[in-house]
Amino acid sequence: MLLTSEASLDALNSLVAQGDHAAEGPLPMNRFRPNVVVAGTEAWAEDDWSEVTIGEVAFRVAKKCGRCVVTTTDQHTAERGREPLRTLARHRRIGGKLVFGQNLVPRSTGTIRVGDPVRVRA
Repeated sequence: MLLTSEASLDALNSLVAQGDHAAEGPLPMNRFRPNVVVAGTEAWAEDDWSEVTIGEVAFRVAKKCGRCVVTTTDQHTAERGREPLRTLARHRRIGGKLVFGQNLVPRSTGTIRVGDPVRVRA
């Protein structure tokens, strides 16, 4: 699964607004195709998480999600631009990848629902 946060998207959109292709922003969350979107955190807080529980399911945070060219495609018009990859290349290059979000691996079975609490365990 892919976890992102509203605060990180806001921070990314602030960086996009300062760049050469500001007209492409703000970017919507659907560009990143997350399964889980967390509210109420600091920007990039998810970078430091190693274990989370969402509702009744425990997850291991496996790795930061390296982003591909699909994120440059507007999901409604199919038009392709340069963002967010251009801004991620300047500000979020980690280990040779342009990253946004965290990949999660479930440690237990169960159901998660919209509005379930997200608890950072480590």
